Amino acid sequence: MIRWSKYIYAVLLISSFIGVIILLLFGISQAFSFLNTGADRSSMLHITLHKEQVYFPKLNWIDTINPGRPIEKQTLQDIEQDYLNAWYVRNVAYQSNTMDGVKDYYTKSSRKNIANTIRSNKEKNIEIHGTTTNHNIALDFYSADGQLAILSDTNVKEYQRVYREDTFLTETRLQSNYQVMLLLEDGFWRIRHLVKKGNQDQDTSLLSNGLAKVIKDKIYIENTEYTIKGINYYPQKTPWDMFGENYNIDVIAKDFDIIKGAGLNTIRIFVPYVVFGKAKVIPEKLQKLQEVLDKAEDKNLKVIVTLFDFYGDYSVLDWTLTHRHAEQIVTPLANHKAILAWDIKNEPNLDFNSRGKESVLAWLKEMIYQIRKFDPNHLITIGWSDMGSADLLQEEVDMVSFHYYLDIDEFTQKYKDVSAKISKPLVLQEFGLSSSRGLWSPFGASKKGQADYYEQFQKIIKEQNINYLSWTLYDFEEVPTAVVGKLPWRKHKQKHFGFIDSKGKKKPAFEFIK
Repeated sequence: MIRWSKYIYAVLLISSFIGVIILLLFGISQAFSFLNTGADRSSMLHITLHKEQVYFPKLNWIDTINPGRPIEKQTLQDIEQDYLNAWYVRNVAYQSNTMDGVKDYYTKSSRKNIANTIRSNKEKNIEIHGTTTNHNIALDFYSADGQLAILSDTNVKEYQRVYREDTFLTETRLQSNYQVMLLLEDGFWRIRHLVKKGNQDQDTSLLSNGLAKVIKDKIYIENTEYTIKGINYYPQKTPWDMFGENYNIDVIAKDFDIIKGAGLNTIRIFVPYVVFGKAKVIPEKLQKLQEVLDKAEDKNLKVIVTLFDFYGDYSVLDWTLTHRHAEQIVTPLANHKAILAWDIKNEPNLDFNSRGKESVLAWLKEMIYQIRKFDPNHLITIGWSDMGSADLLQEEVDMVSFHYYLDIDEFTQKYKDVSAKISKPLVLQEFGLSSSRGLWSPFGASKKGQADYYEQFQKIIKEQNINYLSWTLYDFEEVPTAVVGKLPWRKHKQKHFGFIDSKGKKKPAFEFIK
């Protein structure tokens, strides 16, 4: 027994010794790993920062010629990356009132100014949500030892929104000039001085070729008055996934023939933000959109393109990603004759409660400005979910669009009330009735009831001379859960709004599609 106890004791002693050695070696390896991080720029970051994913302002080098030592291409890239990262971490610092990441991009002396601002904001319970959207950089000086660079950054477009204890106070838009000194320290170009040289008025002058315009409450295309008689469109087999793997331009072309043959002149289609690649738009998706627009032009149909479908962030720090998304889609299509209007987003007012009304409106206003810059030739609208939001941002848009799914008998008076407040063209952008009577909707409308609804609505439309787009061409066999949720009665209802049933047969309502 004593002998076995000695063996057990020896095993325990040896096991403990091995365990201590393993822990010691692990600690040494971690220490070496920490000490070696100076050679890896990405691992030195104290916050997770991927500029290409979270901060993507428009940057132009307007002058890179250095009168002394020529600057290397890689150095320019490093300066650009670290300079934009510096702006980003400063914006994060003022929003969170912390210094996380700041020391990676600012020298010790310059960090004092940021720390003082944060201290003052904390005392006042202030948070500043800010971003920059444009930088125009010139290289003024690059030292012979490659350790110092001086930049001029002109016409920097800045936006800030100020909160106190989660209560919105004010917003500001500036166009400023900066003088910047950067020092190379530990592999980073850190800001030593960032001095503002004054503000300028933003240049809002834009040139238009007049493809579409508004005069008072009328829409004109190439100087001819235009009344929208249209429909919201998805192919029957690919609802909410028009540009996906089952995209088929031949199917779309046949549908355009049906739409045109029914006497309609306009369609509304949707560009999903994530599916199209967010800040890095997928070329194949853009090519498909171009092809659809080309086909619409061939069929003499105008198109309202709804952007940012299923987008819901709106945060100021996310703005530059949406800028790049819009730029890559809108700019190459700025002269396309099929486009009638860019619809910034579908039903953004539904996000007021979850994202904050002021945040959503500020983003919409910013996107209107950006899209006008990318394309001054077409109209801009917003697809509000109801009449109650129709007067929001009415001065910024060209035509005011709203959706209506309430009692048809109340529509005429509500429409007159909205018309009295708005001098822009009004567009009934979505309306309709589902022929959803069945197990999940025993009191829903029948196909006959749907036809009666459209017959009555078309009389109102004619009497009031209303621009309209009904919802939608087809019944669908499947509706994505992301659209209406999992509840079967909601899915069932959404499947039966079409003028053509899921078997391809025209429903009685088709007689009143126009």
